[in-house]
Amino acid sequence: MSGRPPLSMQRRHWRLTATALAGLAACALAACGTPTAATDSPVRLVDVVPKGATIVHPAPPAPQTSSCTTSLAPPTTMPSPGHMPAGSYMAQIQTRGYLRVGVDQNTYLWGYRDPVSGQLDGFDIAMLRQVSQAIFGSPDRIDPVIVRNADRLRAVTSGDVDILAETMTVNCDREKSVDFSSVYFEAGQRILVPDNSSITGPEDLGGKRVCAPAASTSLQNLVKPGMPRHIQIWAVNNETDCLVMLQQHQVDAISTDDGILFGLAAQDPTTEIVGPTFSSEPYGMAISKKHPDFTSFVNGVLAQVSVDGTWTQIYDQYLLPHIPGPAPAPPTVSYG
Repeated sequence: MSGRPPLSMQRRHWRLTATALAGLAACALAACGTPTAATDSPVRLVDVVPKGATIVHPAPPAPQTSSCTTSLAPPTTMPSPGHMPAGSYMAQIQTRGYLRVGVDQNTYLWGYRDPVSGQLDGFDIAMLRQVSQAIFGSPDRIDPVIVRNADRLRAVTSGDVDILAETMTVNCDREKSVDFSSVYFEAGQRILVPDNSSITGPEDLGGKRVCAPAASTSLQNLVKPGMPRHIQIWAVNNETDCLVMLQQHQVDAISTDDGILFGLAAQDPTTEIVGPTFSSEPYGMAISKKHPDFTSFVNGVLAQVSVDGTWTQIYDQYLLPHIPGPAPAPPTVSYG
């Protein structure tokens, strides 16, 4: 065994951790403890990087081909909700009574915990709810499992989740381990900086400190051919850790998918997104290679929501308020 608790245990543990951290923060703000005499000594701010943040030296991305985003064709006829074909993996899920979904809870707009309701929400969550609707006739039959960026492939291959939607780029290397649905969103990498920064695009990143999520294609893209040399690259567990580091002046920029950056910018109006996109990041839902019938079924769900207007409704709800311009058309998909 690796010594790491199972993801289901991590899901139960997050509430305890969040409560403990909130208590510590409240205690600090309220000056808990024994009162001390007033002092004129200046307060020293402690410079601490987020847990798990580290300088990394990623390898450049491997060459990609269009075949890597080709997925299994949907069924000729989609089964009705509540009537999954006998012997299919969808029938197993239906019998179980819920769909185990791998999600994030820290990526605003995509997979995040609403501070008012405490419920998970976002574009990725809404898309997974469409899969639940297609199986059960209800969008609410999902059992969310919180999965860190670095654990996404393991969560799928181990069977901890039936399906994972977590701003995950489809690429040839990942496709060796899992199957991907058809592309349900097209993103591209850009840069987020303080609004007084001299950085205006990727050409200005040479010698700068740049943050990106661990185990992401964003790290690799920072060292691909044509990028400036001597970028100090920081990897963190969650995108929000990058925002903390930027706010504490521990990094000069954040570089990851533009959809994620729009969420970070919405949380801090003193930041801005600069420069053009310099990568293609097609998002797919990850599914075990053991269940090709489920991948085909999910592709049928995604095809339906693309043509019936549901995809655009979800985009308008979560992304349109924060991303300039009208909603784009749903992504073009390829089956093979």
